[in-house]
Amino acid sequence: MKRYSAFAIAREAARYHTGWERAWRSPEPKTHYDVIIIGAGGHGLATAYYLGKNHGIRNVAIIEKGWLGGGNTGRNTTIIRSNYLQDPSAAIYEKSRSLYETLSQDLNYNIMFSPRGLIMLAQTHHEVRGYQRTAYANALQGVKTEFISPARVKQLVPIMDISGPRYPVLGGLYQARGGTARHDAVAWGYARACSDMGMDVLQKTEVTAVRSEGGTVTGVETSRGIIGCKKLSIVVAGHSGHVAEMAGFRLPIESVALQALVSEPIKPCMDVVVMANTVHGYMSQSDKGEMVIGGGTDGYNNYTQRGSFHHIEETVRALIETFPMISRLKMLRQWGGIVDITGDRSPILSKTPLGNCFINAGWGTGGFKAIPGSGWAMAELVAKGEPGPLAAAFGLDRFREGRFIDESVAAGVAH
Repeated sequence: MKRYSAFAIAREAARYHTGWERAWRSPEPKTHYDVIIIGAGGHGLATAYYLGKNHGIRNVAIIEKGWLGGGNTGRNTTIIRSNYLQDPSAAIYEKSRSLYETLSQDLNYNIMFSPRGLIMLAQTHHEVRGYQRTAYANALQGVKTEFISPARVKQLVPIMDISGPRYPVLGGLYQARGGTARHDAVAWGYARACSDMGMDVLQKTEVTAVRSEGGTVTGVETSRGIIGCKKLSIVVAGHSGHVAEMAGFRLPIESVALQALVSEPIKPCMDVVVMANTVHGYMSQSDKGEMVIGGGTDGYNNYTQRGSFHHIEETVRALIETFPMISRLKMLRQWGGIVDITGDRSPILSKTPLGNCFINAGWGTGGFKAIPGSGWAMAELVAKGEPGPLAAAFGLDRFREGRFIDESVAAGVAH
């Protein structure tokens, strides 16, 4: 693989950009792999990358029924943060945030990471107490956050109306090193690195059945034939329950749509990510000038990837109270993603009842920010067969044993 650099750009410019290689290969599937990963989104690709980088396992196939990164990885609002309350959550999200810091250099691919800062607004006294508690917990966890005053919020985001009318801003939980990254670039960078290690990214290859023998996985049936494997990793976000059923077990999750939209582009006016949980909305400004807006999940289980008018009304109406200037903007586009949510609003990284089969699911609305940390932890689980420190608390057995990791507040506006 040729490295990307300023010199490479200059060289290709001199020869009219005729020498660029494809970013990743599109091979025919082999008959057998050491590891098959179902799902070529961010989490699946990151799992493959760290299997190769950290554990030397490179006979890997990443199987995707659609196109690479076409699921939730390409359907989110690109927010990155690690200010979670519970210790296991803060550990894996902070690992992920720290990996994002150098991911462009590690992958030799510009993911456009922007540590612009993130504020979670406190607009009720209950939220003030909750975020102050989280700030204290983060201090003990080594995660740098602080609770800031309304005046400081206004200083960071001048376009905000902190006086209300319904919910005045009483402060905010501020993480200066939180921010955003380009969601497509994260998937493309991981795919390019995986392909360079000799791994096969198999797009437009739908898994139709999971094969097993004696209680242990032996392979998968796909739209392109049967493919054998020693180990199987299921990383399919909103479709986790469906694929788990193929493997013969059930998951304690539900799938719902989470919607977002962007406005027409405008001049730079907001260089911080803002989340307003009380009114159910969050917003940032993209590099192209669009206001990226998200809100809550649908109130019923579904697998749609489309938006709806009532969510536009609810989300935008709420945000206009805090950001009056956006009332004059036109909507450019809207979309939905399928999120899988557990009862405690925390993910599952676990062995399963089927031998040598592992599951990564239940990230809810926190999937994009967790991609590098999730891949790191999942790769260790698949390679060693047992969870490492990052994944140990997120096993399936916690639901049977009552060891819940309650993130119903820190997980954000959707929960």
